[in-house]
Amino acid sequence: MAAKKKSRGRKYSKAASEKVGKAMHERKHGTLRSGGSGKKVRSKKQAIAIGLSEARAEGKKVPKKKRGAKKKSGAKKSGAKKSGAKKKASSSS
Repeated sequence: MAAKKKSRGRKYSKAASEKVGKAMHERKHGTLRSGGSGKKVRSKKQAIAIGLSEARAEGKKVPKKKRGAKKKSGAKKSGAKKSGAKKKASSSS
């Protein structure tokens, strides 16, 4: 027997998808800007992220942000960069 799939409903609200659509439209016309630097957004992924972020801020039905797994820091490389001022070549005459 085949098991019947259970529908879960919508993950994202209709209003959230409209926000993403609006962000994509702005990106295409070159008017979408990022929040921090104010630079033009060229990436589709970034435009989607901005749309979802705005929808989240308005309290629309949007799943929580995915948090990446923390990377374990392995052995640190020694002597990769030395901090300090550049040494001046002094010539004594």
